[in-house]
Amino acid sequence: MVKDIDIREEKQKEPAVSPTPTPAKIEKETNQNVISNDSVIEFRNVGKSYPGGVNALIDLTFSIKMGEFLSLVGPSGAGKSTLIKLLICEEKPTSGSIYVAGRDITRLKKKELPFYRRKVGVIFQDFKLLPKKTVFENVAFALEVSDIPDSEIQQKVPQIVELVGLTSRIKAFTEELSGGEKQRVSIARALVHNPKLLIADEPTGNLDPVTTWEIIDLLFKINQQGTIVMLATHDKEVVDTLNRRVVTVKEGRLVSDQAKGKYVL
Repeated sequence: MVKDIDIREEKQKEPAVSPTPTPAKIEKETNQNVISNDSVIEFRNVGKSYPGGVNALIDLTFSIKMGEFLSLVGPSGAGKSTLIKLLICEEKPTSGSIYVAGRDITRLKKKELPFYRRKVGVIFQDFKLLPKKTVFENVAFALEVSDIPDSEIQQKVPQIVELVGLTSRIKAFTEELSGGEKQRVSIARALVHNPKLLIADEPTGNLDPVTTWEIIDLLFKINQQGTIVMLATHDKEVVDTLNRRVVTVKEGRLVSDQAKGKYVL
């Protein structure tokens, strides 16, 4: 039985701020993590075809448990981006079902989508920040479009910005930020609704190695607070060091699912 988590909008507790683990500590702490037996996300025989006979996903079946940190890997064109689009309801599968907290999200009504999407945070490689806006304004925007009262925005934004380590830069404009700082703003914006699932789509693709590990450490810290993290990446070093679950897709098919895996294609 899938654990029932209401996908409708609800009041969330603010995440606690905890020390960020160093890269050297990640593997050790990962092996001590206890994962619930309850599946929260289930792909059941999911297929996705596009015009012209292109099969992006073929009979994909796997599940994700509460508290997992999952690396999604595969060569370019393997179907990773399509999988993510289906999970955030940007597209619908051609066949099969996707269950989140016991509900088939492929059957959600249009009016239900905003509430569902508030429980799914997404981080992109190109940041997708608002130009000529400050850190505060970029994070606040995600709350403003949800009609959150100004008083709550003024209280919540500084807390989220502190979580990602940008308190001293909260008034800085986008063009004044480094690549790593921009990605931290992107993460903060994805966290404003305290999502159950955080999808990181190549979040370190444009970053140097040191900054890459700062972002991975931050994602790890978020995961330690109970949020499911799905990391789509081509970075072999990151995947191998994390030593977490690795799901590999190739030519639209799931070809490997390792509980404590390595980046192998």
